[in-house]
Amino acid sequence: MNGVELLFLLDSGVEETILFGFEDTKELNLNHVEKINIRGLGGNDAIEGLKSKGNLLEIGKLQSKDHLLYLVLDPLFNLSSYVGVTVNGIIGSAAFKNHLVATDYRKKLVFFYKPDSKYHHTIQKKYTKVPISIERNKPYINSSVWIDTTEVKVKLLIDSGNSDAIWLFDQLSSEIYVPELHFYDYLGQGLSGTVEGKRARIAKFSMGDFQFDFPVVAFPDPGSIQNISLQFNRLGSLGGAILKRFLVVFDYNNGSLYLKKNKSYKAPFYYNKSGIEIWHTGLQLVQQMVVSLDNSIAISGDSNKSTHKYRLELKPVYEIGYVREKSSAFESGLKKGDIVVAIDGKSAYNFSLQEINSLLWSEEEIWVELRILREGKLMNFKFRLLNIL
Repeated sequence: MNGVELLFLLDSGVEETILFGFEDTKELNLNHVEKINIRGLGGNDAIEGLKSKGNLLEIGKLQSKDHLLYLVLDPLFNLSSYVGVTVNGIIGSAAFKNHLVATDYRKKLVFFYKPDSKYHHTIQKKYTKVPISIERNKPYINSSVWIDTTEVKVKLLIDSGNSDAIWLFDQLSSEIYVPELHFYDYLGQGLSGTVEGKRARIAKFSMGDFQFDFPVVAFPDPGSIQNISLQFNRLGSLGGAILKRFLVVFDYNNGSLYLKKNKSYKAPFYYNKSGIEIWHTGLQLVQQMVVSLDNSIAISGDSNKSTHKYRLELKPVYEIGYVREKSSAFESGLKKGDIVVAIDGKSAYNFSLQEINSLLWSEEEIWVELRILREGKLMNFKFRLLNIL
């Protein structure tokens, strides 16, 4: 952005580009700046921000001139803690307009093609085409859900920045309701605070020729979505836990979504059974031993003398950011704000946030042991991942 290299989330559910986490905005060289208030998901009030026009966005060889963006000034809003890597912002419709955008979730690659490229002919032959509508630069898809045995047709925002499979807004339709078997949970973080709601399994979901049995669906609280625009008869969102089962190509110009099954297509739908959310909240200096082999001739006759050296390395600090009431982690005594020192006997800083989440989302009902630092005291906790859906 304006010559500064940044790391963005690619989010089809966002219209404009959003930047955050900058203590000094001068390095961004923003143009035509004005102060505004910004609202988004979450139940809190609007936050202070800047609106800037006339910027240059570059993605590889692609350029967006006279680019409009919003900058969040609140230093407490930082998605890096929740995804485990440094994230400087979110790119929305600017990346999808006027290009074919292909996403390979398994290989973690995104490709941008010209609309008239040969690739367009390839996807028409090898992919399944699903009609979508583009409204205010956002993609919507008509699909169906079966909460029990009755089909309900729903229009969903395709939201690649949402890691859940489906969100349904039960307050907007009498045909949508939360199943009896459900639990209250943390759903994510928005511009206006924490998003909470209920999770449950529904009988079925379908879009085009594709059908999924027993997906895990979230029903956000009305207060969590009060600040977002619910237009165009939208009844929810389609998220990453569905999209990651395909090779996905967005074609905004022709109102089409192209899908091709990948090896994750038949994978079960998992959820966080632990009841805790662990966030990456900082860095710490850790002394690491370095073993080097000295191949010079030694008096002892040992030609491979091992010498031990130490170096300081920056490692992540993990903290419990949310504890679900009545969960097994809650019952064990874990609290929000606890610093995670060790996981199953291994130093927590040796795990990536993705590895920690994979453990907490395990399909098996395994036991998890955490060593915690709380108010200067080390404490041990043990809980089991229980299937409640």
